[in-house]
Amino acid sequence: MWQEIDNHITKITGEKFQTSQSKSVGGGCINQAYTISDGKITYFVKLNTANQGEMFAAEMLGLQQMYETHTIRVPKPVCWGTTNNSSYLVLEYLNINGGSHKSWQQMGQNLAAMHQKISNQGFGWNMNNTIGSTPQINTWKSDWIEFYIENRLGYQFQLARRKGGNFPLADKLIDAIPKILANHHVEPALVHGDLWGGNAGFTVDGEPVIFDPATYYGDREVDIAMTELFGGFPAAFYQGYQEILPLDNGYEKRKILYNLYHILNHFNLFGGGYAAQANGMIERILRNV
Repeated sequence: MWQEIDNHITKITGEKFQTSQSKSVGGGCINQAYTISDGKITYFVKLNTANQGEMFAAEMLGLQQMYETHTIRVPKPVCWGTTNNSSYLVLEYLNINGGSHKSWQQMGQNLAAMHQKISNQGFGWNMNNTIGSTPQINTWKSDWIEFYIENRLGYQFQLARRKGGNFPLADKLIDAIPKILANHHVEPALVHGDLWGGNAGFTVDGEPVIFDPATYYGDREVDIAMTELFGGFPAAFYQGYQEILPLDNGYEKRKILYNLYHILNHFNLFGGGYAAQANGMIERILRNV
């Protein structure tokens, strides 16, 4: 396997690469992850089963699109492929560390710059991808409300019901979304799509980096909302973002609706108490309609 990956790297980069050292590293709960080195250059490699190649194809495309905005640092994608038993994604290796107040502020500013990359095709993306290991439907829509109902919450509710989830106010919530999002002007911005603290960090020089995306074109607020879902980013991040691209009135209500997508997805992935959390969020949203 490593020889096939070496050959692919060599073909893509035009520089001979031969792994002399491989090391298992943390790669999340979905993939195996390694660093590989020839003594001169190091790459980060994700591995999964051979039938997961499309997941890596989508991740590579998302990273490439974000990379090409020249706004916020992402690991530069190198190549993806499949062997007999495995699929793989090769990325630039970045040594990720914690950040200072200034670095977090810069991350907010850089993300705001990326969010100014607007699609002329509407809301969606080039292909379906994944949010965790759950399929994420990115069929293009001209209307954000329709996209969010059909491709995001509606799809998650459908999966959750199959898993035995009980969401008695789900239909009422879906019917209320046009009212909730009324008068909110949305442009289809390039978003990371899965921006929690585990998918953000800094180089040793303090440069902000985001990674492991679930990319699409949607409401930029989905990224900001998710940064608040699991503990929140430091205040400097939000200060930096607001300096470049202030949030619209009503964000504090909309963020609950947007984060419901991720809590439903966590129920679909992990079960447990996420159903109760989702139902609590639904009740809170409907109280404010």
